[in-house]
Amino acid sequence: MPNPSTRRHDGRKADQLRPITFQPGIAPHAAGSVLASCGRTQVICAVTVEENVPRWMKEQKVLGGWITAEYSMLPYSTLDRKARDITKGRIDGRSTEIQRLIGRSVRAAVDLEALGPRTLCVDCDVLAADGGTRTTAISGVYVALELAVQKLREGGFLKDTAKSPIKTPFAAISVGVVNGQPVLDLDYVEDKDAQTDMNVVMTAKGQFIEVQASGEESTFSPAEFAALIALATKGIKKLSALQKAALT
Repeated sequence: MPNPSTRRHDGRKADQLRPITFQPGIAPHAAGSVLASCGRTQVICAVTVEENVPRWMKEQKVLGGWITAEYSMLPYSTLDRKARDITKGRIDGRSTEIQRLIGRSVRAAVDLEALGPRTLCVDCDVLAADGGTRTTAISGVYVALELAVQKLREGGFLKDTAKSPIKTPFAAISVGVVNGQPVLDLDYVEDKDAQTDMNVVMTAKGQFIEVQASGEESTFSPAEFAALIALATKGIKKLSALQKAALT
């Protein structure tokens, strides 16, 4: 179990989040947008609306809408410049994995049939990376999604404007075992040396959307897994409160 008296390299307690902020309206041409910051990690999350659906939905006569996601790290987001994917002619495997995670997470929380025959395009661009970019992106996307759906409802674009197609608030956080200690919200220094690394996506009510866990050249016990889940649950509750405050 986490030792509350143990201090981490940046002075935080084992169960303490980094400073987290959500700045809405960062991209004026998007239907909804936010600059999500978690410590020194910063991600612009934006949602745009396209009044059509993918061809496969039309061909298979699938009702409702769709949500797709893209994730990228800007060249100056890391200490050493990261080449743009377009210069390599392909999206790297890590970015592909993360954008699929973001897409799955959002679709799990939205009633796609209630969304109507349209596509919500989610874009996450990392301005600065110091660990937790995927979890910061997912938490920011929820805020941007709420803003976009609010515009759709106010504009009368949804069949039932009195009810949001968003079924539940959601957020994501990282946890891990560092120096034998379960900790919440890993920064880069902790993440690169973690014995166990886990990313948890949950609803505000504590329901799991996705859990990604792996031992980094190590294994982890059921007790450590339970401790990490408890830490993640605590972190998600705090994140949900911050998201709600940003939307009011």
